Amino acid sequence: MNAAARKIQNVYLTLTLGNTLAASFIWGINTLFLLDAGLSNLEAFAANAFFTAGMVLFEVPTGVVADSWGRRASFLLGTVTLAASTYLYYLLWQLSAPFWWWAAVSALLGLGFTFFSGAVEAWLVDALHFSGYDGGLEAVLGRGQMVSGIAMLAGSVAGGVIAQATNLGVPFLLRVGVLVAMFAVAFLLMHDVGFTPERSAHPVQATRAVLRASLEGGLKNPPVRFMMLAAPFTEGVGFYVFYALQPYLLQLFGDPKAYAIAGLAAAIVAGADIVGGWLAPLVRKLVGRRTTVLIGSTIASSVVLVALLATHSFWLALVLLSLWAVVASAGTPVRQAYLNDMIASKQRATVLSFASLMGSSGGVVVQPVLGRTADLYGYPASLALGGAVQLLAAPFIVLSRRRRSPADVATGLAAP
Repeated sequence: MNAAARKIQNVYLTLTLGNTLAASFIWGINTLFLLDAGLSNLEAFAANAFFTAGMVLFEVPTGVVADSWGRRASFLLGTVTLAASTYLYYLLWQLSAPFWWWAAVSALLGLGFTFFSGAVEAWLVDALHFSGYDGGLEAVLGRGQMVSGIAMLAGSVAGGVIAQATNLGVPFLLRVGVLVAMFAVAFLLMHDVGFTPERSAHPVQATRAVLRASLEGGLKNPPVRFMMLAAPFTEGVGFYVFYALQPYLLQLFGDPKAYAIAGLAAAIVAGADIVGGWLAPLVRKLVGRRTTVLIGSTIASSVVLVALLATHSFWLALVLLSLWAVVASAGTPVRQAYLNDMIASKQRATVLSFASLMGSSGGVVVQPVLGRTADLYGYPASLALGGAVQLLAAPFIVLSRRRRSPADVATGLAAP
């Protein structure tokens, strides 16, 4: 990695660190926060579903913003939107607001995150091309996931401990403060290089042109399309499991006020991100095809979730959930690299946003269904059902594999 590429990587890691730290202050206690506001399990996970519905609704428009106005502009808009909507969440908690207010603000939170999804990754890949980097994407994306895991570990544990020492609202205020700081950092350090936004005198026409080209490179590109169709099952279940870990582990632990244990739930995923990010490039060296890694990761993590149905031990559940998180995390950089190597630069942010949209759409349906299952039959049954749902992604990954895209066996950064 040359000096220019290393500088790009360092900016990417800095943005990842700050953004994940800000977001993760509430990840360990979010479900408890919603339940404390008077929502039922169904309403809490329905609020989360509105969050993912907001992501579905806004993913493509914000991806077009990134490709038309610039990835830096998209990132800055994301920090402002997410800070404002997080503060509104805090106010709803103070007011014990009715469910539909939570639904509306949750959708705004989804809008904030969609400004980031696709934009940062697209910025990184294009900037690395511009700098002359020709190594594998798994290495850089794996480092990003490790940094994200470290930030998430610190933020989620701190959020749980701070909530226990103060109240459940303080971590939300901390998130707002860090996001404001990240706006300043991105304004100074993040610049679009290796990419020229499609600005024109007719922004609507330019937007339509970017969207049409993105459909050509996304849904009309078979290996990419099948990966998008797999996403609702893997990401929808992933959303649910992440948020269900908090009340599930508290239930097994036997103390509903042990918020630090709820923070531990997010810390499990954070630690798994660190280990998974480290493992991804190593696994990739041993396995010739990226889809082999993805199929194996999907099946193995599904089996672990089903196994939770048979345990009532807090410590055994902790081990199984840690295993689930590591296996799932190891496949994430491989999936990102596989998709990026099949997407053209001009539409990269929009196509990545569309891929994220497909995953979020799964969360809209899966979270309320599994939340209702938890209400009726308990968390272990809902997690086991989640494992069965996730298995439905494997056939789509197999179909993508059968298209024999060069990206499946690529070991270096593909041409833009």
